[in-house]
Amino acid sequence: MRGILLAGGTGTRLFPATRAVGKQLLPVYDKPMVFYPLTTLMFAGCREILVITTPEDRPRFEALLGDGRHLGLALSYAEQPRPDGVAAALLIGADFIGGEPVALILGDNLFYGGDLGARLADTAAANDGATVFAYHVADPRRYGVVELDPAGAPVGLVEKPADPRSGWAVTGLYLYDAGVVDVARGLTPSARGELEITDVNLAYLRAGRLRVRRLGRGNAWLDAGTHDALLEAAHFVATVEKRQGLKIGCVEEVAFHLGLIDAAALGALADDYGASPYGAYLRDVARAGRPTGRPELW
Repeated sequence: MRGILLAGGTGTRLFPATRAVGKQLLPVYDKPMVFYPLTTLMFAGCREILVITTPEDRPRFEALLGDGRHLGLALSYAEQPRPDGVAAALLIGADFIGGEPVALILGDNLFYGGDLGARLADTAAANDGATVFAYHVADPRRYGVVELDPAGAPVGLVEKPADPRSGWAVTGLYLYDAGVVDVARGLTPSARGELEITDVNLAYLRAGRLRVRRLGRGNAWLDAGTHDALLEAAHFVATVEKRQGLKIGCVEEVAFHLGLIDAAALGALADDYGASPYGAYLRDVARAGRPTGRPELW
């Protein structure tokens, strides 16, 4: 499965913090925001990943992530000059997708859960059609909402409903089969002039090919798209990391535990971070021993 990480947009809700830099490059506690969705794609089995960003931010992402070889990945880049919708990423990445299944994730989404990594890998391997991940929220009016029947199958999708018929919000992680590019090509721009990802999911729902995986208790989903949400995400990561002594969204550690790099390579990456606490943590991981192969989603 190939992966697309959407890190475009103007970040206007985070002005003035994003006047000179894309929001996905802002820190969430101790690492850039983009590290979190990148590790999620890695857990989904994606080894070829396209980062879609703005022309202004592309050199910054390339400087941060490079071509991905140091992580056992193949990273490439494309530009979205204007914010014309999440589903537009599927058209920008059409050649990259190349008839393969694809996972699309929004660059400001953070997922956490003890068994989520294994569940994500298993779901990606078995995906046929489209799969979305739903999370129960206190105020579903702010999100795209999926309505489920008693068996948990989707029967409706509504974007920011005034009167929600469910408390289950659709998160910013989507798994699609190879036909998704054709679906995206058939979309009509919405009233705000964008190609909506909800319309892609509705097309799969009407065809009876949409599955929903609910992220229940013990899992966390955070959208760091506002000042308050960014602060909450940072506090969440800091609390867990300080309590457990383990990091969330550490791309080098995840690459090691997935067997994409060995301990020697991890140690070399740690040296790149010098005497920082992050570098010291990676050195400890490299000395700890053999990779697990099925780590938790940190």
